[in-house]
Amino acid sequence: MSFQPVVPLTGYVGWRFLERTIEAQQTAFAESAPVERATSYFRENIGNVVTAEELVSDRQLLSVALGAFGLDDDIDNSFFIKTILEEGTLDDDALANRLADTRYSDFSRAFGFGDLGIPRTILSTFADEIVDRFEDRQFEAAVGEQDNDLRLAMNVDTAVGDVLANASTTEGQWFAIMGNAPLRSVIQTALGLPDSIASIDIDKQREIFQERATSVLGTDDVSELIDPDMQEKLIRLFLVRSEAAAINISSGSSTALTLLQSAV
Repeated sequence: MSFQPVVPLTGYVGWRFLERTIEAQQTAFAESAPVERATSYFRENIGNVVTAEELVSDRQLLSVALGAFGLDDDIDNSFFIKTILEEGTLDDDALANRLADTRYSDFSRAFGFGDLGIPRTILSTFADEIVDRFEDRQFEAAVGEQDNDLRLAMNVDTAVGDVLANASTTEGQWFAIMGNAPLRSVIQTALGLPDSIASIDIDKQREIFQERATSVLGTDDVSELIDPDMQEKLIRLFLVRSEAAAINISSGSSTALTLLQSAV
């Protein structure tokens, strides 16, 4: 995409700038020629697609479909994506359900090829639903080319919404968080958990995430992460801890400590 977002600052200060300017920047991004061309084609043609084979056979449609879920890198994996779509999500053994990354099950469920007698592509609201997601994810990707931490922060609201829409129990929601790589990165960093936690038993990981969330955020209720104030706290912790981790401790330990203290 040719549009370049304005991101003059990093960390939490950069986030606050982005919050103030995001509406105007997203509008300009959506109106840029490459994005408008891609979304117009999708709106005009997706209603005629009734099988997974038809979707993966049209690279322009597939690009928007995958891009809406942050799965752009799979554009050339047509057989894999076709299987994800055709098997759906209702069977526990379906490929989408066996993958650690829950974005694949969100993607499969959204299109409905393997779950419903009639795919969701024919719904009058479907094109706008996917285009809205595509524009958001692609704007985030454009921001990420300059600052990946800000990209991850921007994705939190949608990712938490997906978790709550597709998992009904607290335990299931935390497993879904752990399976969503971008969201997990934000929450794991915000809670001060090391990358090494991924090497331990999955049930124990979930317990640690919940315990630390209760300690740091005051709750392990995932539904509370939709609250704007709670979400802002989570993002602030993530950005400040991430920035502190990037500081050379040997020469800037006091700066890192100050950043961490200001985040709490």
